[in-house]
Amino acid sequence: MTWDEKIKDFEHFLKFERNFSDNTLDAYLRDIRKLRDYAEFELENVGPLEITYENIQEYLFQLSKKKFSERTQARWISSIKAFFKYLLDDEVRSDNPATLLEGPKLGLYLPDTLSFDDVDKIINAIDVSNDLGKRNKCMIEVLYGCGLRVSELIDLKISNINFKELYLKVEGKGDKTRYVPLAKFTAKLIKEYISEVRSKYKINKKCEDILFLNSRGSAMSRVIVFIIIKELTEKAGINKKISPHTFRHSFATHLLQNGADLRYIQEMLGHSSITTTEIYTHLKNEELRDVILNYHPRNKG
Repeated sequence: MTWDEKIKDFEHFLKFERNFSDNTLDAYLRDIRKLRDYAEFELENVGPLEITYENIQEYLFQLSKKKFSERTQARWISSIKAFFKYLLDDEVRSDNPATLLEGPKLGLYLPDTLSFDDVDKIINAIDVSNDLGKRNKCMIEVLYGCGLRVSELIDLKISNINFKELYLKVEGKGDKTRYVPLAKFTAKLIKEYISEVRSKYKINKKCEDILFLNSRGSAMSRVIVFIIIKELTEKAGINKKISPHTFRHSFATHLLQNGADLRYIQEMLGHSSITTTEIYTHLKNEELRDVILNYHPRNKG
């Protein structure tokens, strides 16, 4: 039984039984393929049924010397554990060599966010005198105004926008559908983009219902959205590592700062667990701590 056969089976399991998103699925499979390469080239073709706990430990030790982040190392271990648990549950192996693996202890991960002024600076850096600029402004306003993931943004369908009731139907991770309120301001921008920019494109038949298109009339790629945001951030003079996800974090943080209930934020972000959303209360607490340290009279002098 080869690595490739079992990786293919594992892929089907994650995709159809666990409903993994494409991005998470790709990351897990990439991690297991790296272990496969190590087993084939460094362990003289040891298969997935023969590899031992000691082999895997040595592999992870070699990787850890290459200065990957703790979060990346934690994901490798998560991927490996999931793979061998699958083999055990599928009765392909009678033991699980990954049971005793321990990941690095991760501190609380506080995502980078933008202030409202920073969001404005980025949007104001867009040259809206041309069609691409108008599209980019609309994209960033939707990212920030609706708290979408980049994959949700590029897959957004016109038929899922309800302009009358002002909401978006979003098809999120694991095929979960949620409904996100749409501000009148954002809805107006989308309508203008559709009528003034998108209508000029010769649209690829497969993309007739996709909202955001490239100049060839096809769907946007994740990479292009990252590049657009990177260039705008530099143009706006903001010295932070900004990604499309930063706008989602900023959306949630600004809602919380303005008094929104955490449960509603959870619904709008499409988090399956409130624990994931609670990270934003830590951001608020960090902000509160800074205020106290900077302004409380007992901290003066």
